[in-house]
Amino acid sequence: MAIQTNQHDFPIPLVKERIVRQPRTCNQGDLFQQLLTGKAKIAVVGLGYVGLPLALEFAKSLTVIGFDIKENRVQLMRQGADPSGELPRSAFRNRKISFTSRRQDLAEAKFFIVAVPTPVDDQKRPNLRALINATESVAKVLKKGDYVVFESTVYPGCTEEICLPILEMLSGLKLNEDFKLGYSPERINPGDKKNTLTSITKVVSGSDKEALKLIADVYDLIIEAGVHQATSIKVAEASKIVENTQRDVNIALMNELSIIFAKMGLKTHDVLEAAGTKWNFLNFYPGLVGGHCIGVDPYYLKYKAHKMGITTEVISGARSVNDRMPFLIANRIFQELKKAGVDATNARILVRGITFKEDVQDIRNSKVAEMVKYLMSGGAEVVVEDPLAIPDEVKEVYDVALTETPDGKFDAIILAVCHKDFQEADADYYRALSRSNPLIFDFRKQLTSVPNDFKYVGL
Repeated sequence: MAIQTNQHDFPIPLVKERIVRQPRTCNQGDLFQQLLTGKAKIAVVGLGYVGLPLALEFAKSLTVIGFDIKENRVQLMRQGADPSGELPRSAFRNRKISFTSRRQDLAEAKFFIVAVPTPVDDQKRPNLRALINATESVAKVLKKGDYVVFESTVYPGCTEEICLPILEMLSGLKLNEDFKLGYSPERINPGDKKNTLTSITKVVSGSDKEALKLIADVYDLIIEAGVHQATSIKVAEASKIVENTQRDVNIALMNELSIIFAKMGLKTHDVLEAAGTKWNFLNFYPGLVGGHCIGVDPYYLKYKAHKMGITTEVISGARSVNDRMPFLIANRIFQELKKAGVDATNARILVRGITFKEDVQDIRNSKVAEMVKYLMSGGAEVVVEDPLAIPDEVKEVYDVALTETPDGKFDAIILAVCHKDFQEADADYYRALSRSNPLIFDFRKQLTSVPNDFKYVGL
C-alpha cells in the first residue's frame, strides 16, 4: 500500500488506492450470541501490559485469539508467562485462548480489539506506525459483520481519520453498512493490584447505536465496575487523553513548587502534608514523570491542538516543567554534594530504582535513566540497582549497567523508585553504605525515620 507523507505529519494511506473486492461471507446470526457460544472469536491485537490482561480476562468465557508480532513473546505466553512480568502464571490457566504471531490466524475472528503502543518520536510528535500496521493487519482479514475496537491512546479524531480509511481501503467494505467501529480507551495502571482491569469503569463508544450496544455488552461481560457509554468515538478518545494530561499538569505544579520550596529551605512533603488536611486538597506529589502514558499522552493532545491552530500554554508548560526535572534534580544533587565538600568528579552515587514507576519492570521513557545520564556527564561514578528491571534491556536501551548488590561506600544515595523490595531498608542499611554522614535524596519519602546524622533531601 502506498503511503503519503508531508513535512509535519506521520504517514497516512492514500485513499485513491482503495482495493475493491467482494465482501467475504460470514456466519449469520447475532454476533453477541455467537461470541457467547464460541461460534465467533475475539482477537486481541497487541499483547503488552494492556492487551494481554484483556485477552486473558475475555478468555475466561469467550474464545480468544491473542496476536503479537513478536514470536519470542508469543512463545513465553504459550508457556504461561507474562513477558511484562505483571501477571502470575495462574492468570493463564483454564483460558480459551490461542497465542499467535501469524497474521492469517486473525481471519478466524469477528470481533477485533487493537491494543498496541502509541509513543512519540524524537520530535515529541505522535508515532502511529504500530497502530497503522495493526490496523492494516486487521483490514486484510476484515469480513462483513465484523467489529473493530481500538484501545490504543490517541488524540481525538485519530480512529476515524487514520484507522477507518485503512480499514475501508484494504477490506473493500464500508463502515456501518458492512462492519462496525468502536473505541474503548485502556485504563490499566501497571503495578496497581487494587485498581485492576475489571474494577475500573470502562468507557466505550461505537460508530452507531447498534455498534455501541454490542461493544458495551461485550465489555460488560468482564468489567465488574460496569461500562460508560460515551456519546461518540471522539468523546471516548478525548476522555483518555484528558485523564493523563490532567495528572501531568498537577504533577508539574508540584514539581514547580518543589523547586520554589527548595530555595526557601522548605521540605515539599511537609508542606503538602499540612495542605492535605483540607478536605478538597488534591493529593499530588512531585516526581519524575516517565513511562508510556502521562509523559506521552499530552503530546498527542498538543499535536492535535496545533493542527487546529491552538497554542496549548498550560499543557505545553506542564510538559516543559516535567521534562526538565531530571536535569534539575541532578543539578541539585551536585549542589548538595558541593555543600558536603565532595567534588562531583570524585563522587560515588548509588541510585535505587530505574523503572518508570514502582513495582513494575517497565523502563520505557525512564526519567531516572535520564537523571543518571546527567550525573554521569558531570563526572560522578553512578551505581544503579533495580531488582525488577531486566539488566540486558537497561543496558541496551540506556547503556547503563545494573548491579545486583551495591558494594563499597557512597557519597550520596538516591531513593528514586519506591519498590516494595526497597522499603525494608532502614537507616542502618544506608549508614553502612555511606562514606560519612549519609546524604540521602528521597523522591517519595521512603525513609520514614531519619536519624540526626543524616543529610536528608526530599523533592
